[in-house]
Amino acid sequence: MAGSLNKVLLIGRLGADPEIKQMVNGKSVARLSLATSQSWKDKNSGEKKEKTEWHRIVVFNEGLVNVVQQYLKKGAQIYVEGQLTTRKWKDEQSGQDKFSTEIVIQGYNSSLTMLGGGNSGGGIQYDNNQSSSPTEDTSQVSNDMDDEIPF
Repeated sequence: MAGSLNKVLLIGRLGADPEIKQMVNGKSVARLSLATSQSWKDKNSGEKKEKTEWHRIVVFNEGLVNVVQQYLKKGAQIYVEGQLTTRKWKDEQSGQDKFSTEIVIQGYNSSLTMLGGGNSGGGIQYDNNQSSSPTEDTSQVSNDMDDEIPF
């Protein structure tokens, strides 16, 4: 293979308010829980079925962390572009190695766009390739989600 690509594109809703933490170096990081759902009609019963997947999103870009902190709340619909990263950590209670896979938004090859939903009528886009400030985006999508976060 001549090259490889690690890129994730998701549209979903936040299952909780963003969690903002300070790192040891003094910079802020934002953690998001994003739900994506698919629905279908069961061929045998005709019943509507739905499956929800939960994704951990981590935002390291300082400007974008500020946008997340100001504008994103539980239930907000967003579009993210980032990279999959698996990190290893040790469980303090059991001493066993644990692994966590996350979508990381950092650097030039990632973005986050708030999508208008319900009555909001618009959103904010932050693209690391374009500028360091949010811009208006007039896309409008509506989808209700009342799922609880499993983690």
